[in-house]
Amino acid sequence: MELTIWSAAEQVTGSMHLLKIENYSILIDCGLDYEKGTYQEENQYFPFDPADIDVVILTHAHIDHSGNLPTLVRLGFAGQILSTPPTADLTELLLMDSVNIFLSKQKRRGKGKRHSSGPAPLYLQKHVMDTMDRFVTIAFHKEFTINENISFSFIPVGHLLGAAAAVIKVNDEGTEKSIAFTGDIGRKNYPVLTDPEPIPQVDFLVSESTYGGKFHTTNTTLEEKLIATIRETCINSPGRLIIPSFSIGRTQALVFSLNKIFSNGKLPKVQIFVDSPLATFATDIYRKYHYLVNDEAKEFYKMKGDEFEFEELAYVNDKKESISISNYHEPCIIISSAGMLEGGRIQDHLFHNIQNYYCTILFIGYCAKGTLGNRLLRGDPIVNLRGRELMVYAGIKQTDLLSGHGDHNDLVDNVKHQDSTKLKKVFLVHGEQSSLVHLAEALETEGYSTQVAKKGETYQL
Repeated sequence: MELTIWSAAEQVTGSMHLLKIENYSILIDCGLDYEKGTYQEENQYFPFDPADIDVVILTHAHIDHSGNLPTLVRLGFAGQILSTPPTADLTELLLMDSVNIFLSKQKRRGKGKRHSSGPAPLYLQKHVMDTMDRFVTIAFHKEFTINENISFSFIPVGHLLGAAAAVIKVNDEGTEKSIAFTGDIGRKNYPVLTDPEPIPQVDFLVSESTYGGKFHTTNTTLEEKLIATIRETCINSPGRLIIPSFSIGRTQALVFSLNKIFSNGKLPKVQIFVDSPLATFATDIYRKYHYLVNDEAKEFYKMKGDEFEFEELAYVNDKKESISISNYHEPCIIISSAGMLEGGRIQDHLFHNIQNYYCTILFIGYCAKGTLGNRLLRGDPIVNLRGRELMVYAGIKQTDLLSGHGDHNDLVDNVKHQDSTKLKKVFLVHGEQSSLVHLAEALETEGYSTQVAKKGETYQL
């Protein structure tokens, strides 16, 4: 059995891991790598022949784990893609949205003709539909037989609706072996989502490391942070609070949190706009799989109704409505995508408000290097929007209280469910170099044999 980490090695985005058992090849995740400067062009090349992959196991829908699946299919992959049911539904939304982002990067000239001044799209809607035809969905905890020598199951890990660790059992030339891929591990007591479950004992573990060496804020709660920021921006001042948010996962958690604040009368009424059609569709999927949300959300539904609907909240659907928000002169909260500011309606709101002293931009998630969000967070005084260089006068804030990733302690605890005398190796992926080193040192101290995975290196298991 051979493991090769082809992406998300010593970086965060672009998860893609290849597991070979005799003549059978399993690809775990196939995400877009956002840390490449020209990511549309760079992501079209694979370090293997896609036609040689027998099956893909997808841990969850986020685009850095699913976003290059249509390219894989377009270039010859003909097998099944295995995921949980919510992951399949959410992945389709995100992949279709990726197509729109690709196309938006190409300018139009003349009678609707597309001028290819930007990078060519990695894939189109047809390729997304071809990809979705390959999905086979599997419930949590249900063992699925891939062939006579390989089976696997999905274990809930929080992070996103449907997100799972993949636990693979192998008969490798008469020897029983097991390996788990964590995907992205969520955190405890996260809005809407259930807590991550322990991963059963395995021989090898491939673990994400995003927050290795980093610790989430503990001196305040999410509710306290939101109340303080809204009060400062929208009540004590006639301002607007803009929250860039991933349409899928983060927005639903944020909306539920705001619902609890306003439905309990903890703040005066403030108009809230969710300006993301993708978020609206994703919220319907959360409703569809309501049986998978956590007990708090289920209890709220019984007592007060839909977690994602309340008086102060308006979902913005068409572009005309979105534009009209600029003419809304009362204090308000605007939740819009994309979370890293790379495309989407959020850029329209930034264009109109980045030079507004009464505006606060509150980041609630990770922004990869090279993204507009990252440039704002590092304090760039000037940013380019719609081809114009604009001074940044809006206030820039950030909180990790809505991060969907477990922190250093959560990652260590996840591994510590494994018996160190039985777990032969922990491979660390999906983290910046400092995070990988900190987590590796902590795990070694706990007695675990640890390997910071290198891109393209093959490990014999």
